[in-house]
Amino acid sequence: MSEKRKVFIVGWDDFNLKLLKRLPEAGDCEFYPAVKFSEMRDQEGISISGLLKLADQRIEAAGGIDAVVSYFDFPGTLLVPVIAEKYGLNGPSLESVLKCEHKYWSRLEQKKVIPLNIPHFKSFDPFDANAFDKIGFTPPYWVKPAKSYHSYLAYQITDSEQFHQCMKEVQAHINDTAEPFSELLDMYNFAEKHPELKVKMFAETELLGQQCTAEGYVYNQEVNIYGIVDTVRIPGSPSFARYEYPGSLPERVNEKIIELSGKVIRHIGLNQSAFNIEFFYTQEDDNLYVLEINPRISQSHAALFEKVHGVSHHETMLNLALNRPPRPYEFKGGFNVAGNFMHRAFHSGKVMAVPSEKEISRLKEKFPDLEIKINVKQNMDLEDLPPYHIDSYSYVLANIFIGASTRQELLKKFDYIINSLTFKIESEEPESS
Repeated sequence: MSEKRKVFIVGWDDFNLKLLKRLPEAGDCEFYPAVKFSEMRDQEGISISGLLKLADQRIEAAGGIDAVVSYFDFPGTLLVPVIAEKYGLNGPSLESVLKCEHKYWSRLEQKKVIPLNIPHFKSFDPFDANAFDKIGFTPPYWVKPAKSYHSYLAYQITDSEQFHQCMKEVQAHINDTAEPFSELLDMYNFAEKHPELKVKMFAETELLGQQCTAEGYVYNQEVNIYGIVDTVRIPGSPSFARYEYPGSLPERVNEKIIELSGKVIRHIGLNQSAFNIEFFYTQEDDNLYVLEINPRISQSHAALFEKVHGVSHHETMLNLALNRPPRPYEFKGGFNVAGNFMHRAFHSGKVMAVPSEKEISRLKEKFPDLEIKINVKQNMDLEDLPPYHIDSYSYVLANIFIGASTRQELLKKFDYIINSLTFKIESEEPESS
């Protein structure tokens, strides 16, 4: 019997581990935590060198390593190429990952090859009292950290007063990600070679239209797109309502997505890696615009692939890490469409009640494919949720993963489920008269 391959995970968590262990390839793999999710996200003042040292200790204790993977963004995707290079493993170069992860540098690279498919953008100093005037864009537009995750510290700007209010929050928290990111840049002297990496915040003009994400990979320099997922926003809000797979854009638009993805990924030099690219399609000018590029699978979509294809796209990530060509996906999941619904609260407050085990069990008896991630606990303040469950406008109370035969049935199924779950928030917002 051959020895199992030792696969180390940066961002180890129970939800994704279950999906990994259900893969056909899991039979010849042993999974280990290189860095646990809580160690890289739920800590104040994370240290990149400290996380790498922790990973080294665990690899040594396990007696070696055959592959390293991550399905989470900062700092997960940045640690993967460092570990892969040190141990001679399959993986992307650190520079190509940085060209995706540093969103301002990424825009500069995108502009070189797809200038008509990106918004206008401009860097600024969030500590500059005159930053609003220097940006010069007409609101509404967006301001974003050069390095962040889950839209943390990203704001839609409507006027000068609101901009300055947002900058108070940015000034208080921008270094949460900027400092550990700078630590990594200094370790490899990237900031000296590329001064643009010192940018902490930038503004870009607003993108409108239908949002989607192309999931793909590069193996031996060949770029492949294997799925396109719709991102559906809540009407009148920048917050997401759900991810829906497969996407609903016309085939000719999907073909353009594939063409643009190949062009920009080849230019960046990403190889031996999964990736996803977020796009907006605008009917008015029949054009596509890149929102951002991520050098990893989106773990938010993994359960959707499993429901439609029978396996999650962790399979692509794992095969690449083991230097195997990823397999094409077949429709063996039992559902034609699947969704990851984000149940949100739009005002801060205290959680007075969450769904009981009895409620969840009853729903799972009716819908065996149902998976629920409850993100809140009774008596907690929503403000205490970690940043990855908060955007600038709302709080994600739960993620609900379901499959269906049609899109109409999917929405009907979600409505039934959410109306059967007890969430009670004591809002701090004053009641309107």
